[in-house]
Amino acid sequence: MPEGLEVSSEAEYLHQPALLQETVAYLAVKSGGVYVDATVGEGGHAQAILQAATPGGRLLGIDLDPQVVGLARQRLRHFQGSSVLVRGNYIQMEELAGPLGFSQTDGVLMDLGMSSFQVDTHGRGFSLQREGPLDMRYNPVMGDSASHVLNSYSREELADIFSQLGEEPRARSIAQAVVEHRPLNTTLELANLVTKTLGGRRKGIHPATKAFQALRIFVNDELENIKKGLKAATSMLRPGGHLVVISYHSLEDRIVKNFLAQESRGCICPPTIPLCACSHTATVKTLTRKIVTPTKEEVSRNPRSRSARLRAAERLSNS
Repeated sequence: MPEGLEVSSEAEYLHQPALLQETVAYLAVKSGGVYVDATVGEGGHAQAILQAATPGGRLLGIDLDPQVVGLARQRLRHFQGSSVLVRGNYIQMEELAGPLGFSQTDGVLMDLGMSSFQVDTHGRGFSLQREGPLDMRYNPVMGDSASHVLNSYSREELADIFSQLGEEPRARSIAQAVVEHRPLNTTLELANLVTKTLGGRRKGIHPATKAFQALRIFVNDELENIKKGLKAATSMLRPGGHLVVISYHSLEDRIVKNFLAQESRGCICPPTIPLCACSHTATVKTLTRKIVTPTKEEVSRNPRSRSARLRAAERLSNS
């Protein structure tokens, strides 16, 4: 385990990945195939992909968090000859993959959101139920932390973050409370302040859940990165290659849904234009007419999978 970090047990940071069987199935993993896990995390999906791709399969694993790359390397130690793990942002996957021999792939996986290790590690600031610094960055040395945002942004800017990225209906009330009580430096300070502002649990979730989500998305620029990552992933696929994306909240899923809808169409000109002027051609065929969600049995075994939503597409040969 990386020095200076605390988690409760190995089982927590080598957590069972969500929709594991469904991911391998929709990737159509085959022996000798070449794959990219653009969000390798602790390596759970990558391990299953490599097992299904044996013999001869290869996998490139990418993650922005240097600590979880170390965990994935340990988990995949028996696949050293067939796996390559690098630290980086998945928006860079094309430039990372090319020199390593992964420029054209049979499948790309993007499992969005936090890893179990990040949630369970006290010093990262992702958990609203564990005391820790308000950091929330996937790469702890890049960009502004959540505490910087909370303690320096205006009330209006904070309200926009909570409203747009957390879909929090009482965003202005939370922003006002933050401004009145700052500086805020720990996760429990923020969680307790939001709870006091909004009251008790709503529909079974912690009242600070949406505020934490909004801050995490903001400091990591997650939504823009997803858009760029989807384009990069699609361009790396061979004809017939599969893209699988797992999202965990409506903002992520909406981006994935809209991207696949647009890329599976030919002309995307507005209906008011009588003749096509866009020259757009479909690049993918959607494989999931509806989102794929975990079974009740999986949610029972792995409660963190309950909000997972999978969508998949196949790269077309005429694009």
